[in-house]
Amino acid sequence: MAGNPKITFIGAGSTVFMKNIIGDVLQRPALSGATIALMDLNPQRLEESAIVVNKLISTLGVKAKAETYSDQRKALAGADFVVVAFQIGGYEPCTVTDFEVPKKYGLRQTIADTLGVGGIMRGLRTVPHLWKVCEDMLAVCPEAIMLQYVNPMAINTWAIAEKYPTIRQVGLCHSVQGTAMELAHDLDIPYEEIRYRAAGINHMAFYLKFEHRQADGSYRNLYPDLLRAYREGRAPKPGWNPRCPNKVRYEMLTRLGYFVTESSEHFAEYTPYFIKEGRDDLIEKFGIPLDEYPKRCIEQIERWKGQAEAYRSADKIEVTPSKEYASSIINSVWTGEPSVIYGNVRNNGCITSLPENCAAEVPCLVDASGIQPTFIGDLPPQLTALMRTNINVQELTVQALMTENREHIYHAAMMDPHTAAELDLDQIWSLVDDLLAAHGDWLPEWART
Repeated sequence: MAGNPKITFIGAGSTVFMKNIIGDVLQRPALSGATIALMDLNPQRLEESAIVVNKLISTLGVKAKAETYSDQRKALAGADFVVVAFQIGGYEPCTVTDFEVPKKYGLRQTIADTLGVGGIMRGLRTVPHLWKVCEDMLAVCPEAIMLQYVNPMAINTWAIAEKYPTIRQVGLCHSVQGTAMELAHDLDIPYEEIRYRAAGINHMAFYLKFEHRQADGSYRNLYPDLLRAYREGRAPKPGWNPRCPNKVRYEMLTRLGYFVTESSEHFAEYTPYFIKEGRDDLIEKFGIPLDEYPKRCIEQIERWKGQAEAYRSADKIEVTPSKEYASSIINSVWTGEPSVIYGNVRNNGCITSLPENCAAEVPCLVDASGIQPTFIGDLPPQLTALMRTNINVQELTVQALMTENREHIYHAAMMDPHTAAELDLDQIWSLVDDLLAAHGDWLPEWART
């Protein structure tokens, strides 16, 4: 397309994340003159983000310009791309509630942002705000593409497709490419020499192929090497976070024959096998980091204080490419130069063994026509079966939101693999009551009464 794109960032106060995305965008020649519209409800965070963007622009010497808004619809007017990155209810009070209330019932979680009672509550808090973005987009930029970086990703993507089917949207996560990099590192193979194909649902997609390109141009299956490395204690290698040794996923590889794309700390709470009351031996053996997400939140808040000061006083801001897909999507749609990304979209038959209307994570071709998901077919039956246990929870949460039927919130919790493994029905009902009461005004009216 001629001219320069307008990219609106809703939740621009997620400054570090916004900096990575906009830094990637501005380094692409076709996008370097973009208008960056930043919108956030927190005036201080918005101002900090504007400082960062303006310093990125001057560091890179590009012609882009930044605008700030507190009004969402005004920020969206005429946008070509809409990046959404917000957390409704923040670390305090909402994340704290999602962890502390279940703990009283002996129900422990690691991350609680995708599935489980924490993920269900986060979905109920978040979807109404995403729907509001969709409503505003239909009014002032109906053709724009929404790049949605908000958790719980699968519930959000599903709920948007259900209520606003004409919105062009994709849910984005970095676990597919991130895990592929980790596995390459575990095997001491350069990431550039790896070829993979993954599919499933967000946070529970699996590498259907994971291969190493050989000198003669052929490819070698790396699954036997991963299994051997795990059995011999060479993998997983220590990662960025000493609290999370990544053993759960390797253990699941030995049982399922495939490696999952989302971290061990997440995966431990999507299944009933690892976190069990009175089984400290499992927590110990697999290094399960209970209450991991609140710890990260506190560390991030601390880090940000120093970071904000540093950005404020810096003349230049160092820009290194991130592993997020946003800039390659925007570049491909804008220039027509094709790329392939992993995106979360309405399944629509891409994965034939999963429901038509669920949110699937599949390879997508991106070009001037937009985001085009590719066909996968049936998944191995054991992977399909495991995903369905998570899809049940997502589907019932979306049903609760669509029909405003409070009963389905309880049904969603009742179907959750980890919750069901730990609590009886009376406890589940009572826990949901307590969570709804504790969240109060953060939830839509129908869910509270």
